[in-house]
Amino acid sequence: MKLTMASSPHSHSHKSLSRLMQTVILACIPGLIAQLYFFGTGVLIQLILALVTVSISEAIIMLIRKRPVWPALGDGSAWLTAVLLALSIPPLAPWWVIVIGSFFAIVIVKQLYGGLGFNLFNPAMAAYVLLLISFPVQMTTWMPVSDLLANPISLTQQLSVIINGFTSAGFSVDQLRVGVDGVTMATPLDTIKTDIAHGLTVSESMQAAIFNSWLGQGWGWVNLGFLIGGLYLIKAKVINWHIPVGVLASIAVCSAIGYIAAPGTEPGMVFHLFSGATMLGAFFIATDPVSAATTNRGRLIYGALIGLLVYLIRTFGGYPDAMAFAVLLLNMAVPLIDYYTQPRTYGHGVNK
Repeated sequence: MKLTMASSPHSHSHKSLSRLMQTVILACIPGLIAQLYFFGTGVLIQLILALVTVSISEAIIMLIRKRPVWPALGDGSAWLTAVLLALSIPPLAPWWVIVIGSFFAIVIVKQLYGGLGFNLFNPAMAAYVLLLISFPVQMTTWMPVSDLLANPISLTQQLSVIINGFTSAGFSVDQLRVGVDGVTMATPLDTIKTDIAHGLTVSESMQAAIFNSWLGQGWGWVNLGFLIGGLYLIKAKVINWHIPVGVLASIAVCSAIGYIAAPGTEPGMVFHLFSGATMLGAFFIATDPVSAATTNRGRLIYGALIGLLVYLIRTFGGYPDAMAFAVLLLNMAVPLIDYYTQPRTYGHGVNK
């Protein structure tokens, strides 16, 4: 059976659901390539583990529900969830982290609510938040880019770390995170947030080796890759422009105001836009057609509020990146946003 994705009550995109999901997955490739180049092949291992887990989980639930297995897997929605979750977690996270997250995303967030189209929350982000709250150490242990590592690691060593927790030479993830200057590396968002909390200015914090080349430290290129993929999705009319524009414009405006108000403690607009999960979140996560707002005006509001929450949590909250929290909070607000942004029906409110 060929399913089509409805873009409104009276029009359809005339593309099969599986084709749409495949297009979104393909659009992730530029960002995936950037992650592979800067952070190693561990992301591929995480991706394989996620794909296997979501496939098995979806199949088991379909069998329990006495539903056909292949149509559920063939629509590609579970595989897209696996891709987004694998791209969101540290490449060298223990194998059981991605397995737990993938199982939770499919069985609890998606199938427990009735399957595709009935889930209230974005499955990948709900699973990410579960993992972040349950296993904060494993979920925040990102490696620096390969050029900054004192001990670059091969594919087999990365596989050993993911499966066993150590390389064949006995190095743990924490030991591998030590840079060539002998300092344990963190992500740019982590570094800025921690240094500001310790009384340093942004300019002082950016003296760290990880900021020697802003785009060269990896995250800028990763975000650029997802921006390219996201623009392709808009051009192909797979997603609407309203949510990404709302998210990015909101983050840009908030960070620009913050920089004007406190330039010493605010890294600025470009840094916020090209750090962390900004572009992945704006184009691939917030635009989930099931859990996002459905009207154009509502999408702009939905996106703008996500961007505002991202900035507020990054700046004043306890987490360096906040895309998952912002998306889930706004998922809960979608019914209210849709209710107040639905267009009036013809003749509504006319005195007779």
